[in-house]
Amino acid sequence: MSTVLVTGGSGFMGSHIIAQLLSAGHVVRTTVRSLSREESVRAMLRAAGAEAGERLLFFAADLERDEGWAEAAAACDYVMHVASPIPPAAPKTEDELIVPARDGVLRVLRAALDAGAKRVVFTSTCGAIYYGHPSQKAPFDETSWTKMDGTLSAYVKSKALAERAAWDFMASAGGTLELSVINPAGIFGPVLGPDFSSSIELVRRLMNGGPGCPQLYFGVVDVRDVADLHLRAMTDPAAKGERFIAVSGDAMSILDIAKVLRLRLGESARKVPTRQLPNWLVRFVALFDRSMKQMLPMLGQIRNATSAKAERMLGWKPRSREDAIVATGESLVKFGIVR
Repeated sequence: MSTVLVTGGSGFMGSHIIAQLLSAGHVVRTTVRSLSREESVRAMLRAAGAEAGERLLFFAADLERDEGWAEAAAACDYVMHVASPIPPAAPKTEDELIVPARDGVLRVLRAALDAGAKRVVFTSTCGAIYYGHPSQKAPFDETSWTKMDGTLSAYVKSKALAERAAWDFMASAGGTLELSVINPAGIFGPVLGPDFSSSIELVRRLMNGGPGCPQLYFGVVDVRDVADLHLRAMTDPAAKGERFIAVSGDAMSILDIAKVLRLRLGESARKVPTRQLPNWLVRFVALFDRSMKQMLPMLGQIRNATSAKAERMLGWKPRSREDAIVATGESLVKFGIVR
């Protein structure tokens, strides 16, 4: 089997990718900002049913520094670049996210090229595809790019700029290296421990109760299916130089998500609110809640995307939106994150 580097192994997405790579028999290297995270990552992998043993090695590397990347990528056949800064609240300046996201992907691509890796699979986002465009009936596909002149959150801007930088690098200096990009919608599904994405934080807040549901809409995809798509894109010849959207069906509102939790989880979801909050109230709350502030550009906006390309070219089949939401809630209860 192959040797694969996964950046950001302590994260929600990275840990699921590592678990699937190990289950498929690969040798895995992963980067973390501090080697003190090794035991917690191994614990998350055990929760996913993957016993890493000696087939998993850890390297300290930071997206904003050159040190560590050459050592981590050495002798790797493939690289999964998953690491990217995702703050729980809006940053003070957008460069706090843009600089590590953009510079980080360039560091990883250079390290992969120097190491003689065959292909890099980069985790981007649907946020690099469908913002800044007028609403449309047809779902967005991989030919679309977010327009940078609109009102964008710092996170969306950082991911869009990072993906552009990756493709520009490949065009100018990529050599024999190949690149494939995965553009997931909101990533839900089972957490493996206390590290999880902002999408999971949404479900956690709902299950802990609250005044109601903001008028926000998300494409939904299960983290296990996104990991599966990464593995398919890693080795399939058809994935060379391609982007792939990862989403399951149409977007769901937070109210839709709340109703699924109440219906499927019963007593565990008894606190979940099912009242729609007016937009003016959400904007008022955002004056005091930085985590809410970064969602304001999305209020009332419905953007659908299609994963037809991934299904057609790579044989990818995602779980239902509802199953992804339910798996999220069940895992939050299992790990005591929601009581």
